[in-house]
Amino acid sequence: MRGGGLSNLIFLAPMLIVFAVFSWGPIVQSVVMSFQKTNLVTPAVFVGFDNFAKVLADPNLGTAIVNTLYFAGLALVFGFPLPIILAVLMSEVKRGKGLYSALAYMPVVIPPVVAVLLWTVFYDASPNGVFNVILGSFGIPPQPWLQSSATAMPSIVIEATWAAAGGSIIIYLAALIGVPPELYDAAEVDGAGIWRKIWHVTLPQLRGVLFIMLILQVIATSQVFLEPYLFTGGGPNNATLTILLLIYRYAFQNSLGGAYGEATALSLMLAIFLGILSFAYFKLTERWSTN
Repeated sequence: MRGGGLSNLIFLAPMLIVFAVFSWGPIVQSVVMSFQKTNLVTPAVFVGFDNFAKVLADPNLGTAIVNTLYFAGLALVFGFPLPIILAVLMSEVKRGKGLYSALAYMPVVIPPVVAVLLWTVFYDASPNGVFNVILGSFGIPPQPWLQSSATAMPSIVIEATWAAAGGSIIIYLAALIGVPPELYDAAEVDGAGIWRKIWHVTLPQLRGVLFIMLILQVIATSQVFLEPYLFTGGGPNNATLTILLLIYRYAFQNSLGGAYGEATALSLMLAIFLGILSFAYFKLTERWSTN
């Protein structure tokens, strides 16, 4: 306050008020609703932990958790290393680096709904589908990409990886600029090749960024909704039903007016789990990311 904090607070007040009303306000309201039976029309009734008990007793919850973990696992296996590899390769390009960066980021610019509709055409299960035409040129029969329980989730992961990789690539490219060139020169003097430079110089210098990007991807994949909703609606046979899609069903598909209490209860449980996971992750990686 003595150093001019009051004037800063006055200038910040409009933003803080807007943030409190439109961000923290709904969060607090959601916590309250998780202990109520309400359809947002009739008066709410306090039911305690009944909403949580109903959610935990729902047989679809286990399916949603398994599917979400499956999606997150596939996304980490394919979607986490791919942007790193592409960023390192693009950083080594001498000409056209700006063009490659723009091409890599272009999927992020495309509206997500448009991207999903575009990939729906690619995933057409008929012989005339784009991917099936490509497979047919190699003598492979048409594949039911989104119609099969075995291939629906991997197909969604491929599209989600394509759509989100561009943002990660730009972040890694920015981080690579900060790697001291002298380290590469010293490694080259020691006879290190390109792969040893990446392993012993590039990756250690990017540890902090890698740890942050990993937890951000875990959080994002745990909240996947748009792709399963638009591609399959959670099918076939709930093979792509995720936690957020189950929350959507509680709120808008279960009953007349919506079971908003159950929806907010499951949302709160997911938020608590991700908060605990993030806290434990940062505690475990705090020393590794700085040393």
